[in-house]
Amino acid sequence: MISQKARYAFRALISLARRGEGHSVVIAELARAEDIPQKFLEQILLDLKRAGLVTSRRGKIGGYMLIKDPREIFFGEVLRLIDGPVAPLPCLSKIAYRKCDDCKNENNCAVRQVFEQVAIATRMVLDGTSIAHAAEGNIAEITTLYAQSA
Repeated sequence: MISQKARYAFRALISLARRGEGHSVVIAELARAEDIPQKFLEQILLDLKRAGLVTSRRGKIGGYMLIKDPREIFFGEVLRLIDGPVAPLPCLSKIAYRKCDDCKNENNCAVRQVFEQVAIATRMVLDGTSIAHAAEGNIAEITTLYAQSA
């Protein structure tokens, strides 16, 4: 399940993308516009800043803004940054592989085989859908392409 923190991160990034390149927004305004608790948003934006997705500036025109092109920020990247591995089973994780405790032979595990297909489809959508797609409202178009390629 996707955490509330990740959902807030997505909403903040989409909001910043909709404002356009070079436009900053103060945390209080972004928190109010996206209905995100301000203290929580501060933590999220710091994580996104450390990852090189946003930057902050001080002063009269200060606030947060994207520093990475929203067409190059993918849902999978953000989800892994905030929540960690997205694999449905530990034995399917690309970055945090761990053998399942109750599995004798993962090569013949029917459960793993089913969820491997789920993981592949999930990665395809998450790693192929950018913040720009969401900001521009092109999600239905993207998911239709994925469905046709499956």
